[in-house]
Amino acid sequence: MDLKKERTLVLIKPDGVQRSLIGEIISRLERVGLKIVALKFFIPTERQVIQQYGSTKKEIEAMGERSIKNQKKIGRRVDQSPYEHGLTILNGLKKYYTVGPVVGMILEGNQAIEVVKKLIGSTEPLHSDIGTIRGDFTNDSYTIADADGRAIRNLIHRSDSMEEAKKEISIWFKPDEICNYKLIQEKILYDVNLDGIKE
Repeated sequence: MDLKKERTLVLIKPDGVQRSLIGEIISRLERVGLKIVALKFFIPTERQVIQQYGSTKKEIEAMGERSIKNQKKIGRRVDQSPYEHGLTILNGLKKYYTVGPVVGMILEGNQAIEVVKKLIGSTEPLHSDIGTIRGDFTNDSYTIADADGRAIRNLIHRSDSMEEAKKEISIWFKPDEICNYKLIQEKILYDVNLDGIKE
C-alpha cells in the first residue's frame, strides 16, 4: 500500500459539534497536510454505533477487557465481567452518539492513521498532552464519566489501525461518497523533485 494514500476515519462527536469546534478540528487536521476525501454531517443510528464498537459477544467482551485493564492502571476496580462492562460501555456510546449530529470524514495522506492519533491525543482527555486536540479543548475523565454513568466526552473518534479504518469507513460512508482528486499541496509534500514550481 502507498503510505501517501493511507486513509483513516474521523468522527467529530456530538460534544465537539455542540461546542462549535468543527472548524478548529478540521483546520488542525488539514494543516498537517492531510486531505479530506469525504465529509458529511449526520445523526448516527444505533445500528451504526453497534457496528462500530461491538456487534458480537467477542467484540463487546474485548471492549470490556480493555476498559477494565485501563481502570486497573489508575487504581479503579470494575465489579462487572468483561462482557457486562462492555455492554455498559456500548449502551453509553449508543446514547452519546445518537443524541445529535456528528461530522464524519475520511482523511488521506502519509501515514494518516498515526498522524491523526498524534494530533488528537489520548482517549482520556485528562491524560492528553497540551497541543493535542483533546488536551487543548476538553478535560473529561473516565472517573467522572463512570460516576455519571455516561460515555467519555472526548470530542473525536479516530481509527486505530489500517484494518479498523477499512471497517469503519465502510460503516459510515458509501463508496460513491468518497472523492479521488489531487491537491496542489501534494506536489510540495510528495513530489520527489518539486518539478514545476518555477515559472
